[in-house]
Amino acid sequence: MLFADIAHAMGAGAQGAEGAANPIAGMVPLILMFVIFYFLLIRPQQKKAKQHKEMLGALKKGDWVLTGGGIYGRIVEIREDELVVDLGNNEVVMSRAFISSVLDKAPKAFPSSNKKK
Repeated sequence: MLFADIAHAMGAGAQGAEGAANPIAGMVPLILMFVIFYFLLIRPQQKKAKQHKEMLGALKKGDWVLTGGGIYGRIVEIREDELVVDLGNNEVVMSRAFISSVLDKAPKAFPSSNKKK
């Protein structure tokens, strides 16, 4: 019985000294994971969102665009947060947020680019 009490007392003393540094050591992996997630996931997503916002702000009449749904069109009119987009045979009013990219030129299969004027 005496040896069990001594062994128990020795084990508690060693854990007490180790326990003081343990909360800080436990936080290091969490902080490291957050830093890795920030640089691999959060920061690139914020950068992409900023570029998209700048692209939406720079839209002008006559630009060829691709919508989020995969529809090609040409901007006919710009309102505050809405665009009137010519889809070839129809004009559609849509939100600026649904424009996914601006194209350099008209797509080959776009109907109004093949019309005779």
